[in-house]
Amino acid sequence: MAGPAPLGDPVPASGALPPAALANVASTPLSLYLHVPYCSTRCGYCDFNTYTATELGDSVSRATWADSAIAELQLARRVLGADAPPFSTVFVGGGTPTLLPSADLVRVLDAAQSLFGLLPDAEVTTEANPDAVTPASLAELRAGGFTRVSFGLQSTAERVLQVLDRTHRPGRSLEAVREAQAAGFDNVNVDLIFGTPGESDDDLERTLDDVLGLGVQHVSAYALIVEEGTRLARRIARGEIPAPDDDVQADRYERIDARLTAAGMTWYEVSNWALPGREARHNLAYWLGHHWWGVGPGAHSHVGGTRWWNERHPATWTRALAAGHSPAQAREVVSAADRVVERIMLETRIRAGLSVWELEQPALDQLGRLVEHGLIEDPRAKGDRVILTLRGRLLADVVVRALLP
Repeated sequence: MAGPAPLGDPVPASGALPPAALANVASTPLSLYLHVPYCSTRCGYCDFNTYTATELGDSVSRATWADSAIAELQLARRVLGADAPPFSTVFVGGGTPTLLPSADLVRVLDAAQSLFGLLPDAEVTTEANPDAVTPASLAELRAGGFTRVSFGLQSTAERVLQVLDRTHRPGRSLEAVREAQAAGFDNVNVDLIFGTPGESDDDLERTLDDVLGLGVQHVSAYALIVEEGTRLARRIARGEIPAPDDDVQADRYERIDARLTAAGMTWYEVSNWALPGREARHNLAYWLGHHWWGVGPGAHSHVGGTRWWNERHPATWTRALAAGHSPAQAREVVSAADRVVERIMLETRIRAGLSVWELEQPALDQLGRLVEHGLIEDPRAKGDRVILTLRGRLLADVVVRALLP
């Protein structure tokens, strides 16, 4: 994972973790996240840790990413020790990972296999932009061990793509998915963004028609959020386009859920639907609190209750690894109380739900009210688990606030 870096404690140059963090390394599933921070252009809504060639200048080259990523994997091997299990999932995110040569991504995956191993059924995903892949590059990724590809489709309505500053033409995203399927990928996700200013009901319906016509196995759909400091936020502040409407977004979410459910997909997290058995296991690892090591500029990691985050700029990250040092900027040890809070926040969002035995008495006292208001299923009929209704998914933050200690 990559995101804004909070304040934290210093990290030793060796990257060594507190002994308590390593206590359950052997028995806890381990995932790998690889952050590729490069983009050809910056989308107007994006506040991720990404850089265009113009922004980087001569400070660092994309060509060095693979070598530096392998160096961080070697560091991870030293820090986690011989007891670390093989990776159960690998996810290459960004940025636009497919701006790099496929051979670079395969080389880093080979290094992960050599240093840690991959479980026989490991899920190995790369994000991809439709205009940054070719039939040849996709075939190389598939042959190199990638099992899943996730396309940033967002919409097939041209005016929506323009507002989002997406560079691909609407038809290209559909072509790219078909090229991935022809290359042998039978597990494909598409990301959608709904509620963009100017998007009509018909735009959404046509996009869903297009997506379902592709026969993909997984769909992630996110309401557009206007992040401070982005080009989109500035355009809205100047009155060039309206802000997203919460009521419209709620209606769009219900439309998406109905269409995907009718097509045989099931929601398993508030923003994610999949055919049976095609849930994104990497994302579930985050929501279930497993261990993961994040490689790359700004990447976040978690092992045994210790979290750390890397230097955000590619040049700083690269220099640290070249010097044989951990590229971590800072870290924190999560308190037992905070871990309970995080578990409630994350597990409430997934279809499997949260065990009521994780809750304190004041939260237990709220369950009847949440059932009465149609926000959760009756836990007594759901194995003593808190599971959101459709209305509850739209108001998930309300439910979480009611359950927090």
